[in-house]
Amino acid sequence: MKKDTRLILALDVTSRERALSLVRSLGSHFDAIKVGYPLILSTGLEIVREISAFAPVIADLKIADIPNTNRMICEAALKAGARGLIAHAFPGRDSLKACVICAADYDADVFAVTEMSHLGAKEFMVPVAEKLARLAVDAGADGVVAPATRPERIRLIRSIVGSKTIISPGVGVQGGSARNTLEAGADYLIIGRSVTSSEDPIAALKLITSDVSNKK
Repeated sequence: MKKDTRLILALDVTSRERALSLVRSLGSHFDAIKVGYPLILSTGLEIVREISAFAPVIADLKIADIPNTNRMICEAALKAGARGLIAHAFPGRDSLKACVICAADYDADVFAVTEMSHLGAKEFMVPVAEKLARLAVDAGADGVVAPATRPERIRLIRSIVGSKTIISPGVGVQGGSARNTLEAGADYLIIGRSVTSSEDPIAALKLITSDVSNKK
């Protein structure tokens, strides 16, 4: 994945028309577009292929099943044109490894979730995040997901994953700071509702990228 803007757009919408409109206007400002269940379930997997015409797509399916089911999910997303996948690490090394092996066949990346950005992640994910980060490294994941809402956690996870890519959700609406997230060691900021829900997405994006530009 290129590293020009250090930004990933979380396309948290359910309308195909709105999704494509946002991608057309914003796609060149981001290194990748993250698409999740809401949009895919609302419009069909073909939306991944359509968006891929504008920017690389990361399929954020939070894949979390037995190895064979993980493989089938990965294949479906990758055949549709996804260049990256987000999978949970907690089902175990064999399940995550199935995603890594499948992605390698398509020259795609796998990002393992170590810790999510919402408050509830503190209940069960934070206590095991270090183990999940080590598992991600052992399984050969290309990178991990760590929360922009808790920069100190990014620092800890960086100390475990070394040069692996860290992508961080939670900038903007959830309260994460672009500057603090990058200073903590993230490679990419995942930005969604603060841009996609704005009446002026470009203006909203500029507010964030002005902060990012100082830390490139």
